[in-house]
Amino acid sequence: MLKTTRLDSGLTVVTERVPGARSVAYGAWVGVGSRDESSALAGASHFLEHLLFKGTQSRSTSDIAEAIDAMGGDMNAFTAREHTGFHVKCLDDDGPEALAILADIMSQPLIAPDDVEVERGVIVEEILERDDEPADWVHDLVLESAFVDHPLGRDVLGTQTTIEAMPRDDIAEFFAANYTPANIVLAAAGAIDHDEVCAAGDAICAARRADAGAHERPAPTRPAAVVAVDVQETEQVHLCIAIPTVHQRDDDRYALGVVDQLFGGGLSSRLFQEVREKRGLAYTIYSYRSLFSDAGLLVISAGTAPSKNCDTLEVIGEELTRLANDGVTAKELDIAKRHLVGAFHLALEDTGARMASIASSQLALGRVDDVDTAAQRIRDVSVDDVARVVNDLCAAPRVVAVVGPVSEAEITDRIAGW
Repeated sequence: MLKTTRLDSGLTVVTERVPGARSVAYGAWVGVGSRDESSALAGASHFLEHLLFKGTQSRSTSDIAEAIDAMGGDMNAFTAREHTGFHVKCLDDDGPEALAILADIMSQPLIAPDDVEVERGVIVEEILERDDEPADWVHDLVLESAFVDHPLGRDVLGTQTTIEAMPRDDIAEFFAANYTPANIVLAAAGAIDHDEVCAAGDAICAARRADAGAHERPAPTRPAAVVAVDVQETEQVHLCIAIPTVHQRDDDRYALGVVDQLFGGGLSSRLFQEVREKRGLAYTIYSYRSLFSDAGLLVISAGTAPSKNCDTLEVIGEELTRLANDGVTAKELDIAKRHLVGAFHLALEDTGARMASIASSQLALGRVDDVDTAAQRIRDVSVDDVARVVNDLCAAPRVVAVVGPVSEAEITDRIAGW
């Protein structure tokens, strides 16, 4: 059963009790991410992701780690471009303690100067590690190329320059200004008590500013066709093709999900069958959606040998053209919808996934649909809905990002006919 309560402070609590569950999952989703940082504070949200686990007014770092380990639990966090999440999962008997720890780190983290310096070094190493992984870097490169001179194009980690220069007091002020009650959704799923979660929400708010952080989010301009190549002597060429599409609040997001699935989302998808199974051009080939509050991309990703790179690009272009010209079959549509509904239900058997789903939905949409309603929205996608999304995709400019031993001229020449 879903329950939603907006506390007097402005913090929203959303919970779902799962009959028979032995586990509980709690999460605090904050509506601030790398998009909301100034250029000088690029990476501040991710910096805070690290620092909130470094101790509070009443618990040390080791107190937190030992308590979570002793209950066999898992506690972690992540940073995205429009939100940051902190979450914990454990057995139901340990739920109250785990929830208290989550509330504590969200309400009164120390952000101690010594801890800032330690984590500064850790994050710089994380950035360097990312730079050494071309298969990861290409995904950041395509976003950077799609959203030029816009915060959505920045890497959530920040840069080595901004991290090394960021003052401790600026990080603490960013927390104080943005981790306010109105910007927080506290979610829970499993063997939970809604009133208990609301009490934890009150505990978070007691030590926070009442005013909401001001989020001025200028919309990005529509991406233009561009080729971005980072020449590296790698064994493989890693490529991403990003195509502008609907944002996360658009009703066509369900049809986009179906298009994503049948085009590059599974073993029976067109890209997997054509690029890998029939032609053997790549081991890794797939598509995914990257949706934001006012912009969206469908991204196609592949890793292939330098000698096969141009052929891979050509086949992807051909498949996009075939999708636009021929549409989709009733069989493809049925398989894609059944897969999405099945995967949706299977994922929600895990209390952590269920908690994350309701938290992100509440934060992004201001509501949480019940499972049956959400599944039905997928089942209702029609051939016409898919055709509308496909036509928009195929008429949109394409952003191509490539990392590997190739030249920009080589890539530009091969995609000239797109």
